[in-house]
Amino acid sequence: MKPKLIGILLLAAVVLAAGGYSLYRTQSRTTVLHGYLGGEKIGLFEDEEAAGIMRRKYHIQFDYSRAGSLDMVTADQTGMDYLFPSSQTALSYYEDVHGQPLQDEIIFNTPIVLYTHRIVLDALENEGVVTQSDGICYADMEKLTDLILSGTTWEELGLPELYGQVSVDTTDPTASNSGNMFAALLANVLNDGRTVDEVSVESVLPQLKQIFAGLGYMETSSSDLFNQFLRTGVGDKPIIAGYESQLLEFAVQNPEDYEEIKDDIVMIYPTPTVWSTHVYIVLDEAGRAGAQALLDDEIQQIAWEKHGFRTSVYEAAGESAVAGIAPEITSVIPVPEYPAMKKIIEALP
Repeated sequence: MKPKLIGILLLAAVVLAAGGYSLYRTQSRTTVLHGYLGGEKIGLFEDEEAAGIMRRKYHIQFDYSRAGSLDMVTADQTGMDYLFPSSQTALSYYEDVHGQPLQDEIIFNTPIVLYTHRIVLDALENEGVVTQSDGICYADMEKLTDLILSGTTWEELGLPELYGQVSVDTTDPTASNSGNMFAALLANVLNDGRTVDEVSVESVLPQLKQIFAGLGYMETSSSDLFNQFLRTGVGDKPIIAGYESQLLEFAVQNPEDYEEIKDDIVMIYPTPTVWSTHVYIVLDEAGRAGAQALLDDEIQQIAWEKHGFRTSVYEAAGESAVAGIAPEITSVIPVPEYPAMKKIIEALP
């Protein structure tokens, strides 16, 4: 064998060995963080691009168990490094049960929205409950709440093919954040559009209980509710409350499926709405690295562009894959403080 060829082979072997050692070193340094995660964020945690960035830059890997935002607070936290619920209420609940965590960080936000089908949208528009502006749909929450409380049937709205009374399906507000946030929104609407406090919430609890008592079984995961909404059609769940991020993520991750449903599935922004604040709760020293990684600019970009969460880079993120997305959320009412939310949680089934 010629000396030149031998030299090339030796160089290649050195390069391969160095690469293998580097890969081994990276893998051996990776710390696996264990915790509880809201179902709506599973897509981000299983995103291979995001996972690669976290391993390369922060030497961590997330392992998770899915749990509702409120359920995770009281779940067994043995061996857990973090909790990642979807609201400040869950953080306040944690502080009430366990005391102050080592650290907490707001990672991103998403507004609560309504999802429905085109025929329901048309009926709600005819009733003056929903209006459109620049292709974006808005629901007057006072009018919608009045329809629900008055027992208006779908048939009375011109939809005889739908059974029962007008309602909005949600997750269990005592276990999951999207249902909990929608309950908070309804409480404020019932309080003449003013955020309830520990005293004023008492006067709206009977009506709030009436609304949720009529829903029957409620999912404990926002992702399960959204998937059921997509699968079972308008007859099962005419309207649901969920996160803006869910349809955005679905459109990016399942473009062919979205193409089939985009003319039927409609996102409606409640007026007013509430923000869902996704807060990362650090349980031990190892968990601190997770907060740092999730706030990384690259991860924040991925969280918006591929998974629909409004992050610190939202304004620079470009257009969404979904039409009818509000560029700014302007009609927002604050979520009640924890003492009022605690009364709501305790009052509902």
